[in-house]
Amino acid sequence: MQGPHDPYIRVRAAREHNLRNVDVDIPRDALTVFTGVSGSGKSSLAFGTIYAEAQRRYFESVAPYARRLIHQVGVPKVGEITGLPPAVSLEQRRSSPTSRSSVGTVTTLSNSLRMLFSRAGAYPEGAERLDSDAFSPNTAAGACPECHGLGRIHRTTEELLVPDPALSVRQGAIAAWPGAWQGKNLRDVLDALGYDIERPWRELEQKDRDWILFTDEQPVVTVHPVREAGRIQRPYQGTYMSARRYVLHTFADSKSRTLRTKAERFLTAEPCPVCGGSRLRPEALAVTYAGRTIAELATLPLTELARVLHEGPGDEPARVLTADLLARIATVTELGLGYLSLDRAAPTLSSGELQRLRLATQLRSGLFGVVYVLDEPSAGLHPADTDALIVVLDRLKASGNTVFVVEHHLEVVRHADWLVDVGPRAGEHGGRVLHSGPPEGLAEVAESATRRFLFEAGAGPRRAVREPSGHLVLGPVTRHNLRGLTARLPLGVFTAVTGVSGSGKSTLVGAITEELPGVERLVTVDQKPIGRTPRSNLATYTGLFDVVRKLFSATDEARARGYRAGRFSFNVAGGRCETCQGEGFVSVELLFLPSTYAPCPECHGARYNPETLEVRHGGLTVAEVLDLTVEAAAEVFAGTPAALRSLGALLDVGLGYLRLGQPATELSGGEAQRIKLATELQRQHRGHTLYVLDEPTTGLHPADVELLMRRLHDLVDAGHSVVVVEHDMDVVVDADWVLDLGPGGGDEGGRIVAEGTPAEVARAAGSRTAPYLATTLGRATRTT
Repeated sequence: MQGPHDPYIRVRAAREHNLRNVDVDIPRDALTVFTGVSGSGKSSLAFGTIYAEAQRRYFESVAPYARRLIHQVGVPKVGEITGLPPAVSLEQRRSSPTSRSSVGTVTTLSNSLRMLFSRAGAYPEGAERLDSDAFSPNTAAGACPECHGLGRIHRTTEELLVPDPALSVRQGAIAAWPGAWQGKNLRDVLDALGYDIERPWRELEQKDRDWILFTDEQPVVTVHPVREAGRIQRPYQGTYMSARRYVLHTFADSKSRTLRTKAERFLTAEPCPVCGGSRLRPEALAVTYAGRTIAELATLPLTELARVLHEGPGDEPARVLTADLLARIATVTELGLGYLSLDRAAPTLSSGELQRLRLATQLRSGLFGVVYVLDEPSAGLHPADTDALIVVLDRLKASGNTVFVVEHHLEVVRHADWLVDVGPRAGEHGGRVLHSGPPEGLAEVAESATRRFLFEAGAGPRRAVREPSGHLVLGPVTRHNLRGLTARLPLGVFTAVTGVSGSGKSTLVGAITEELPGVERLVTVDQKPIGRTPRSNLATYTGLFDVVRKLFSATDEARARGYRAGRFSFNVAGGRCETCQGEGFVSVELLFLPSTYAPCPECHGARYNPETLEVRHGGLTVAEVLDLTVEAAAEVFAGTPAALRSLGALLDVGLGYLRLGQPATELSGGEAQRIKLATELQRQHRGHTLYVLDEPTTGLHPADVELLMRRLHDLVDAGHSVVVVEHDMDVVVDADWVLDLGPGGGDEGGRIVAEGTPAEVARAAGSRTAPYLATTLGRATRTT
């Protein structure tokens, strides 16, 4: 039995998701890496069990009210965990930060810079000292009064808000207003205020049109809704909001990227004439440090900002504050992010960049004795930056912490003190711990999918380099750090675009979507979620669920009851459970914490009402079909070609372990990307298609990468073109053409450093990719 100073975290009987009563002991104060193919259960163990239990204990210690929340959120399915310290999770959350969030706010470096200006800035003669809040565009004290701290004036016009003046307000003349109930409410409020909502817009008086669109008043009025079939609606108090006010409010403050994008369509933007785009009041812009305003410093890449701070005045208050700033900037730069500036908007960062910014912030927090649980910190990292990441992970450990990393990058895996390999395969074929011990011990575990990649050299180039069927000339592209860059992209081959983080790869590839001579179809496969609520899942996204609903509506029982295909949809009234509106979950709002989902108390997650579940196809209810894995569904629907087409494509990209009804909110970015690819693969294409993928191997075990690459190379063999932005050298080695950008990130990048076959680029001088590519090529050559 372990004593009070047990050096291990001991997990007993973990059953979360597909874990099979797992027992595992993991040392504290060490770097432990969790490996295994996608869906094997490694995240269920690291995040779903160990981190979730640490969080639950934290809730319990905070306040009695939190205990109610734990009951709703659910306790991880585990017998017991002993020796567990408090935990900090750094997941690759695909959160959508607001337009006010920036690199400076995420890292809190902006706070320190504001303090420096407040205490040690050079003020004009006679000006009084300003509080640090006065240097923030996000506070009333600092924001430019004209643009409210946004730096741009967003204006709108009647023509933008009302594109078709022949329509009446009732018919939706005000295109900028929201849809559904909210839009109806605004129209009803306008009606109650005495405005004519039935006449065509162009026939209304100008003063009425101006008030409706542009007033800042928000009158409250009693609305008597028109009675709708079967529903009695009581009068209510409705508040009016003009179209301009609604659009500006949505654009500045909405958390929904979709709503912000829609609002932006009704706005024109130009730099604010008062602050010149700096977002601050004139008093704050009159203060300088090292001869520059705070707004000027915020636009510099962090490497350049550090140089300016070094050269600033050397008096005592300045020295203390700049020392802190420089130490924190050094951590961010070390993680390969020195090309970012403090004013770079958070929504423009990749998930890997965001996670590393949070990691840099944690490193300076001085916490010790905690478990850090990281989700693929190497995602989006060039091999050169991965070396720096390993140094940072070691430093977290050296500060007296336990570091858990869910990771596929073999360099990180090799560097671990302890390795937990989960598998052997995905879903119901996984969920066991195959090895828990020092990495070299995995060499003895025959059934591990990780073992081959860790201990055997690469398989080497498998095919001759293909000849291009033509070329696409891109550019000149001027965007971000690309300045008039022109690139020649070969068609009919597999092209890899490489370079360190921030070198301009995604920007260049993004430009492909605007220029398409010689290409009949363009398919961009990104890692954005396939949906933002539990309503969206892979069955609905791929179109498979349409086939399933038709099969159910064709059964004798459904016909006898008059149930059509719509009855088997959980998105419309009729067949669904009305308590959760067919979501299977109810949203639980938590104070101070992100809202979470709990199973519906009525249908317990089945999504349907009891009558719908009385209809069976092949012995299964529609809820049971949604609960099948892709692999199991392929057996159930073996006789249905339309269903098999979708299921076969999902199996081809290694997603056999996912459940058909698995909510989109539970899918990783890599899984979402492969679902999109599978949806594409199941379509029968004629003609030449250009496929563009941004880091398709993110989140994938090397065994899954092999599977995915086979599919992509099949597309090229079928006459299509594939372009991938990629850091995985095993993928790059197998490309026909490599386009290497750099040499550095940010201002030091944006140029083509080398292009050619992998062998040619591996010999290129001045390329930071070349040495890593040469090493991989050397390893491959030795084994062929």
